[in-house]
Amino acid sequence: MARVLIIGCGGVASVAIHKCCQNSEVFSEICIASRTKSKCDALKEKLEGTTKTKITTAQVDADHVDQVAALIRDYQPDLVMNIALPYQDLTIMDACLECGVNYLDTANYEPEDLSDPAWRAQYEKRCKEEGFSAYFDYSYQWAYKEKFEKAGLTALLGTGFDPGVTQAYCAYAQKHLFDKIDTIDILDCNGGD
Repeated sequence: MARVLIIGCGGVASVAIHKCCQNSEVFSEICIASRTKSKCDALKEKLEGTTKTKITTAQVDADHVDQVAALIRDYQPDLVMNIALPYQDLTIMDACLECGVNYLDTANYEPEDLSDPAWRAQYEKRCKEEGFSAYFDYSYQWAYKEKFEKAGLTALLGTGFDPGVTQAYCAYAQKHLFDKIDTIDILDCNGGD
């Protein structure tokens, strides 16, 4: 049914790719691409014989729009799933816009250098204003909203476990379990951070 280019082959991406392959009627063809093609090839080999999904692999450096765009043009997916590093979100979004392809990611954009004074000051200001110790800043990606709309494309942001799945749980609870919700507190523990 759908050709999907999945960029990333780390821990989270591997799980997502396994799930896609369990749903071959939706994900009929996938291309797994990352900077380290041997990781993609190893995952493809592990999955072959367990799925009807046709799997191919490719090497791409997602830091470079031209490389991502060339891969998109070559593979011609219906959707690009970005499960790579969060500082690569914008280059992949740019490539999707250039090629006219829908976009989905699992994590909000962060600059590669989190100690960058300009970004750090903005981040700390927003945390203080919102009363949070951590703040997920989608402003960089939301700046693409109008571009995607004008191109007739969809960009789904932050569909990973946190906040994606937690948002779905909250929406379900609001719709089916409670008459009213004033606040929801979410405890998030990431490897001791």
